[in-house]
Amino acid sequence: MSRPLADRLRPSNIDEVFGQKHLLGPNKPLRRIIESGQITNLIFYGPSGVGKTTIANIIAKKCNKKLYRLNATTASVSDIKEIISGISAIDAPNGILLYLDEIQYFNKKQQQILLEYIESGDITLIASTTENPYFYVYNAVLSRSTVFEFKMLEPADIVPALKRAIGILSEERSIQIEAEQRILLNICSGAGGDVRKALNILEMCILSVPEVDGKVTINDEIVSELTIGKSMRYDKNGDDHYDIISAYQKSMRGSDADAALHYLARLLEAGDLPSACRRLLVCACEDVGLAYPQIIPIVKAAVDTALMVGLPEARIPLADAVVLVCISPKSNSVYNAINAAVNDVQTSAPADIPRALKNKHFDGEDATVKGQFYKYPHDYKNHYVYQQYLPDSFKNKTYYQFGDNKNEQRYKEYWDQIKPKNK
Repeated sequence: MSRPLADRLRPSNIDEVFGQKHLLGPNKPLRRIIESGQITNLIFYGPSGVGKTTIANIIAKKCNKKLYRLNATTASVSDIKEIISGISAIDAPNGILLYLDEIQYFNKKQQQILLEYIESGDITLIASTTENPYFYVYNAVLSRSTVFEFKMLEPADIVPALKRAIGILSEERSIQIEAEQRILLNICSGAGGDVRKALNILEMCILSVPEVDGKVTINDEIVSELTIGKSMRYDKNGDDHYDIISAYQKSMRGSDADAALHYLARLLEAGDLPSACRRLLVCACEDVGLAYPQIIPIVKAAVDTALMVGLPEARIPLADAVVLVCISPKSNSVYNAINAAVNDVQTSAPADIPRALKNKHFDGEDATVKGQFYKYPHDYKNHYVYQQYLPDSFKNKTYYQFGDNKNEQRYKEYWDQIKPKNK
């Protein structure tokens, strides 16, 4: 069986690598490290199919170290020990370079054992991960490594790889393969910045189009059929999940309806209806709040409808609610107030509730002043009377500040007329 197309096209030097100019361009940090031949422990972080493994291969050749590859999803510490025990100075005179893919799947204990070999110099580590290493990689390993973030490739960065692939496949199959630049860009866009995925789509296109007079012409129709849904990058337990829902809520908070709808669409295309609903409800309460308090039951009704009808129809009531949140006035006054109150409760000693507020109607013989002395507000003008509600240790605290929106300012004007200026 022939090697996969992506493997056959894998670059053998830095100049053949597609994209990642922020790391591999002239005088950029990773390029300088590779060209020096003095390789230290490295962690490559970024989405799949953007060149992490390719760069590891190039580094191994450049520094003349014996390269071993392990995938943390299936490897164990015993695999690492086996590599160390089976290598002599003759086999690896310049040491071992271990490429550990998906390091986030090694638990803390496994990473600590790996650390022993890193510190002893038995292993130079290049680890790759699609997840944020600062969340998943043991701090002692991080402190002994340099982290480089690989970016998702732009379609234009991938086109040269497709052109090279067309040349190779044309020669291998003894046919003429034609594809306009526009077609190649569509394939790259449909691959979501993943070179491997783009090459697979190209190969499938070639296999799917009938040969006519020794020629295969890739057209829009076949590209459209083979790229539907391919550009999605989403893992419900990974960075993509948290990045998308973060962007979704921040777009609503920032009153950008177009961006919020975009991220809603990405969540729904990934089938993540629960996250789309949950963040929408949170945003209505946290970011609109008392600037338009009626929005909370409205959004709740939209979410209930979405959950009842399911996808794909759920997109309609959710889109209604998302746009409403975006165009509504914003206030985080209550969000700030409850956070401040929770912080006091968590960091302060328990405070006794004022006697007037307790559910207490009997005075013991030890009580010097008998009676609860609670004032019922509805017995007073405007249904208000001043009395102390907060415990003594918090009696001068102010958690809630009226927002500067029209709704809360109307409430403020009302209470400014009723509540005494000086308590």
